[in-house]
Amino acid sequence: MTEKRKKAAALRYDETREHAPVVSAAGKGLLAERILEKATENNVPVMEDASLVELLAELNINEAIPEELYQAVAEVFAFVYQADRKIGKQ
Repeated sequence: MTEKRKKAAALRYDETREHAPVVSAAGKGLLAERILEKATENNVPVMEDASLVELLAELNINEAIPEELYQAVAEVFAFVYQADRKIGKQ
């Protein structure tokens, strides 16, 4: 039996510079672990959604997400904003 390699993707959104969120990092294996470590070090909430990560990993770094992913990514950002509010970041 083979073990599936961990995958991760990071998003950013600056409404003053971008019309949609963009993929700021994506990778699998050791790179995925490093992305998750950086998120933890910087108190960035992490949401697990394997199917969304699969889709985001197909995009290039700094590429805006396609409209088909707006709803799913909006749910991720809602999760992050909620988590930030709980720990008093906003």
